[in-house]
Amino acid sequence: MGLYFFVVKTLIICKCMVPNCGFLLILQGINSIYKTMKKILINVLSALLLVACGATKTLVTADKTPIMAQLDLVNVVDDKVMVSLDPGAFTKDAVSFYIPKTVPGTYSTDNYGKYIEDFKAFDYDGNALAVSRADDNTWNIANGKTLDKVTYWVNDTYDTENEVKDAVFSPSGTNINASENFVLNLHGFVGYFDGLKEVPYELAINRPADLMSSTSLVEKTVEAPNATTDTFLASRYFEVIDNPILYARPNTETFLINDIEVTLSVYSPNGAYTAESLRPRMEKMMAAQKAFLGDIDSTKEYNILLYLSTMDQDAGGFGALEHHTSTVVVLPEVMQKEALEQAMVDVVSHEFFHIVTPLNVHSEEVQYFDFNDPKMSQHLWMYEGTTEYFANLFQIQQGLIDEAEFYKRIMDKVNNAKSFDDAMSFTKMSQNILMEPYKENYANVYEKGALINMALDIELREWSKGEKGVLWLMKELSKKYGDMTPFKDDQLIDEIVAMTAPSIRAFFDTHVIGDTPIDYASYLSKVGLVTTTEEEQSGYFLKGDVPYIDVDQANDNAIFIRKGIELNTFFTQLGAQGGDTIKSINGTPIDLEAIRPIIGQSFGWTADTEINMVVQRGEEEVTLEGAVGTPTVNVEKIMPIEGAAAQRTSLRQAWMKG
Repeated sequence: MGLYFFVVKTLIICKCMVPNCGFLLILQGINSIYKTMKKILINVLSALLLVACGATKTLVTADKTPIMAQLDLVNVVDDKVMVSLDPGAFTKDAVSFYIPKTVPGTYSTDNYGKYIEDFKAFDYDGNALAVSRADDNTWNIANGKTLDKVTYWVNDTYDTENEVKDAVFSPSGTNINASENFVLNLHGFVGYFDGLKEVPYELAINRPADLMSSTSLVEKTVEAPNATTDTFLASRYFEVIDNPILYARPNTETFLINDIEVTLSVYSPNGAYTAESLRPRMEKMMAAQKAFLGDIDSTKEYNILLYLSTMDQDAGGFGALEHHTSTVVVLPEVMQKEALEQAMVDVVSHEFFHIVTPLNVHSEEVQYFDFNDPKMSQHLWMYEGTTEYFANLFQIQQGLIDEAEFYKRIMDKVNNAKSFDDAMSFTKMSQNILMEPYKENYANVYEKGALINMALDIELREWSKGEKGVLWLMKELSKKYGDMTPFKDDQLIDEIVAMTAPSIRAFFDTHVIGDTPIDYASYLSKVGLVTTTEEEQSGYFLKGDVPYIDVDQANDNAIFIRKGIELNTFFTQLGAQGGDTIKSINGTPIDLEAIRPIIGQSFGWTADTEINMVVQRGEEEVTLEGAVGTPTVNVEKIMPIEGAAAQRTSLRQAWMKG
């Protein structure tokens, strides 16, 4: 993991024991000498680089030669981009090529090969080789010893999000908008050959003259640069897909956070936002993050690639995907500035904290990730839970939010976690996250995952008399491991217990490995806090930003009432239940498109407005009728305990203020 500067220069030396015997060949770049030598490798395989050396041979084989990839962003055809990959020489006939099925950080099966068309393989004379497609993401190539290169067309994912089930999450997707914008999550464009994931890559990207790149990839220094070709270097395939590229007209700001160079790049199709306008809030937030992290220093560069969607046949999955030194963020362009900035603070802070885990602290499953047959780690409680916890904790510690807001965020997570299976082992869920019933509980890593870390933090503070918490733990683990040294997946908890106390073992065994729900009230009590219930007014379908309804994309965008949350009186007095699918409202069939104007109309409803709602409940259709009323909901709040013992308030101070 991490970035490595790689200069393409292959030096091949054949030495032997025969006096006065020697042979020296220098291959540089992908010029005609390189092409000729690749052909020679096949035609004179038995004598290659053999100079009176008996049986001594040196082969310029594919595992010793950088893969040359080319992407053409200029000659876009039918919203597709041509890609070609030129590997070194293969010594076997059976060659397989892959596009990832799953990539790190997504925890979903996305099958990026579905967006590949017209895959072809060619020999050194330009003749097509026989190719068979084994599945969505795998191509088997015959006569691999004669393989020169492969080519294929890539379609993007943003245009198809409303057309396919299980659409790719936008921040991990791709956009091709000729002459205007390209979102290159490279796992959607560049594949790998079997056995060659550790081989260096050189990416040559032909781009429109007025579009500039934003990326953490290292750019190759060339003597005679082409004004419209960018060339990037990566030490291995993981580094290719770990460094997305945003191509757009220049709209960037760069600033220093201590010794970290941060670049904010913005694509705003209608010009609603500039990087300059968003910089102050980002700079303040990231300075606070660095102050929170202290001496954790795992990167010198970080790129924020912000894509603002028009939502018209455009990206619709809002959020971000982490990478080790960058993040892709997708949000709606129509958001008001204050809301957009707060979303950026919450989302980007989460992604930036991934430089702690999994960048510095991760298992072998992450280090040696198998893109087409992934083995998942059991520690999502840490990779996502710790990261999300830090994204909230640092804001109270660094004065970006007050205590009331911090308590509200905790309580929101407690309530949101209720809509998931609370009696599910978190480690078991993590290991099996790509399959049901664990897959449908994935979003709980941001809710209960953060709460696991809150409870662990309080446990550690109590054990250490306020001196040590989860941040201390992550710093110690970072010192031991770092970005290139993974831990054994089944040994991490043992190591944490050895660093701390037996009570921490009991916590993990009961609530993380085990399936016993956490009594959050008991942990809050340890720091002098208590939960109370108050009645508050809400909207009909929403309470602030929290919806009472959700969309089932796998079922024709059907709208259902959320389960496991406290419903407002609008739903309860009608007799609606969590899990009901809304079939119609006042005679209008309901799906995602139909519910939007009704939500808008609801802001003008009065208490005596009548409603007729038909819902599907199991095998039965139920008609619900009545006045909409004035909706209220019981809300749990966290409050300080009056007269709490000094020991508890002191522990709270250590927990919240560090």
